[in-house]
Amino acid sequence: MLATTLSASAANQISREEKDDYILIHQSEGPTLGYSEGSGVKIIIEDGFAFKSFDGRDVLLPYCDWRLPASERAADLARRLSIDEIAGLMLYSPQNRLPMPNDTYGGEPWAESGEAAWALSDGQRSFLKDNNVRHVLVSTVESPETAARWNNRVQALVEGMGHGIPANNSSDPRHSAYVDAEFSPGSAGQLSLWSNLMGLASTFDPALVRRFSEIASAEYRAMGLATALSPQADLGTDPRWYRFNSTFGNDPAFVTELIREYCEGFQGSSDSEGHGWGRESVNAMVKHWPGGGSGEGGRDAHYGNGKYAVYPGGCFEEHKRPFMEGAFALPGATKQASAVMPYYTISYNQTDENVGNSFNRELIEGQLRNGCGYDGVVCTDWVITDDQTDPGKHWAKPWGVENLSVAERHYKALMAGVDQFGGNDKKDPILEAYKMGCDEHGEEWMRARMEKSAARLLMNSFRPGLFENAYVDPEAAKEIVGNAQWMKEGYEQQVKSVIMLKNHEGTLPLSGRKKVYVPRRIVPAMRNYWGGSDRAQDYLPFGEELLGKYFEYTNSPDNADVAIVYMESPKSWRMGYDPADLEKGGNGYIPITLQYRPYTATAARDTSIAGDKNEATANRSYKNKSVNAQNECELDILEETRRKMGPRPVVVVMNMANPTVMSEVEPLADAILIGFSVQSQAFLDLISGKAEPSGLLPFEMPASMEAIEVHCEDRPHDILPYRDSDGNTYGFTFGLNFSGPIHDSRVEKYSTITDSKE
Repeated sequence: MLATTLSASAANQISREEKDDYILIHQSEGPTLGYSEGSGVKIIIEDGFAFKSFDGRDVLLPYCDWRLPASERAADLARRLSIDEIAGLMLYSPQNRLPMPNDTYGGEPWAESGEAAWALSDGQRSFLKDNNVRHVLVSTVESPETAARWNNRVQALVEGMGHGIPANNSSDPRHSAYVDAEFSPGSAGQLSLWSNLMGLASTFDPALVRRFSEIASAEYRAMGLATALSPQADLGTDPRWYRFNSTFGNDPAFVTELIREYCEGFQGSSDSEGHGWGRESVNAMVKHWPGGGSGEGGRDAHYGNGKYAVYPGGCFEEHKRPFMEGAFALPGATKQASAVMPYYTISYNQTDENVGNSFNRELIEGQLRNGCGYDGVVCTDWVITDDQTDPGKHWAKPWGVENLSVAERHYKALMAGVDQFGGNDKKDPILEAYKMGCDEHGEEWMRARMEKSAARLLMNSFRPGLFENAYVDPEAAKEIVGNAQWMKEGYEQQVKSVIMLKNHEGTLPLSGRKKVYVPRRIVPAMRNYWGGSDRAQDYLPFGEELLGKYFEYTNSPDNADVAIVYMESPKSWRMGYDPADLEKGGNGYIPITLQYRPYTATAARDTSIAGDKNEATANRSYKNKSVNAQNECELDILEETRRKMGPRPVVVVMNMANPTVMSEVEPLADAILIGFSVQSQAFLDLISGKAEPSGLLPFEMPASMEAIEVHCEDRPHDILPYRDSDGNTYGFTFGLNFSGPIHDSRVEKYSTITDSKE
């Protein structure tokens, strides 16, 4: 590194520092400026301060003046952009893996190219240069260093193009723990590991949610990520929903509080007044307006069979509360989540037209913009403008506008108030939509409409300081991301998130050096959410070495003092739709089950609430049809273990994705612990008594599948909860510690906000 003084004055000391592949201009009374020497960016001095000039002239343009408010800078730059450039801003790339396995690098596959994992692929160069894409979604990365170096390559490329608009890189949630990770306080280098959102909710600790988001945002910025495609503010009112465990539960008031803390932690920056926007900020894109957790029959809108959100309980406004009172009403200086993503769903019969939420003008321009006063970015969910007619496929989701062309769908979304198109990296359909607008409203009107979206989008790059310095230090990324302290905090949160549902006659904690039997987890290959197949599994869920730190492991139940059975919650077959049923003369719709054994939907609706005129029948009912869980064998393993153990204790550990019908499991277990994407070691800490359970249910555990069928998909606390053989009811805020049911300040505060069925 080389540091030299460029200018010195009593007011502002300016110096230049050379990094490996970029340059930093430090100033004592202003922000640090970062740029690549070969990009054409020029540093100019005005009034004793340093600024960037992206066109190489000695002229300070308003959008380059960091002293001005972000809103003025964004409006100035939006006026300077061509429609072609604005169209590029409106694009949001599909997922990018680093490296890209299915792309080329200089015309060759990555493995044969000799390029580093952080090199730009041919496809990435194309969408950045040819389509002016500046919002990039990053999925898997080889390492934090790879992400940081890749970011710097991207920024060096785009800052020399046009007006120097930086890339605003982003990520879906990526901090969830995995079962077989072993906690080590020195395991730096990867992201810190926490439970998923449902696990954060089960701690009933808003301050802990804030702490998670502050750490996660720091790790994001270290890797060059400035936008989080989170949090998920949907209410999990239907327990069958595939994305249930990515919510904070089903209570509107509780979810609202946690959403507020999550957004505050991501967007606030300690280097700004009032914890407002600054160098540490990460834009929060809250999703999915106006709530996607009430799909009919629990089906999900990634598929055509789940395109309808229904409101038989009349609770549409309740689903909007975490947005209106949470994400859009932040007490800190950032005030609102900077972006919002509508869900794919058609909010059935809630407005004057039944179209997907991003195409619905009343939902976006009316209720969101005018009703909530929201003026941030509205970005569609991914790939809603392509063609799709098969209700069993998940690729494109043009729900309610299947009859329109791709360009017409873009135009309809723009007229509804959308600013950006998720998963689209081609500008041509937006340019076609622009021409449609010019024909209908005139060029001046349509130009102003496009500039409005451009200014909103640019705000999300100005406020976190990307125009001043979009570069990050790869060496710092290695030190910051997953550092020992944050790994420790993440693991401690995982332990706090685990809920003990049953502890018959004080089975836990296990004292002394018990002999423990753990049956192997043997499950078949299963169809996954995306239509592919997950491989068959045959493994010991707790490694012998890890078990040996707590107990004496035996592979024979005959020699064991206690058994620990690891299970995953039931995985339903085909997410509520089976083409084989259609081929047999049915309508294709089948139940989604939350029990292991075969289930027949005798209590289902005779006629569905919503129906699709594009299908052979508008009635999507699955009444009297049967289905079984793909992983039914997990219950077989538990039953066999119970039989072999006789009167000796059996402890069930369940990794839960959805609330489960516990009547099949609870009678076979002496103790039950459930977790939401936690490391298996966290369970062992609790079973052994190294830590005491403290998690609480942020939802109800259903008494039966019939209880689920008769509930209203949109109504919170509308399901009869399960009552176990010890007399405990698995309702909202229920959980045990080693002394019995937990009755602390959390329960006192939050249990009063429900009207749960008893």
